Amino acid sequence: MSKPAEFIQPPNTLRLKVGGAGFAGIDAAAIARAEAALKDLSSQFGEWLNDEVNKIDAARAEIRTKGATAETLKDLYMRAHDLKGLGATYEFPIITRICASLCKLLDDQARMHAPLFLIDAHIDAIKALVRDNIQHDTHPVGRVLVMELESRTAEHLASL
Repeated sequence: MSKPAEFIQPPNTLRLKVGGAGFAGIDAAAIARAEAALKDLSSQFGEWLNDEVNKIDAARAEIRTKGATAETLKDLYMRAHDLKGLGATYEFPIITRICASLCKLLDDQARMHAPLFLIDAHIDAIKALVRDNIQHDTHPVGRVLVMELESRTAEHLASL
């Protein structure tokens, strides 16, 4: 005969670790101040985004000049990773998504096999999205770009 199942429910100690009931340890006023400060800075997002796009484009230019070496590809990966984190902050979540695809393409194991045409496609897409102010993947052009880049990246990685 089999025994009836016994369910063991471990205690949830996360609430205690973050400040108890109602997250009393979190200062709501500090969060509101931070959000207000971010809103004040939002007028500079366009300029900062263009700076980041210029940096990723410069990293691509280094690959064209020096070749696709471990160093130049890693530098491009780091620029893509930075922009992935900043895209949504700068109100371009579509760039976050495209840079996530580029980061997958340039991840450690795949880096030296990344096709340059696919790297170019990602960076050219980022530049076009900024130029045309396409911020979200709900935009018809943005949706097609993201889906195609993610699909091509997945196909390439599957072939390794």
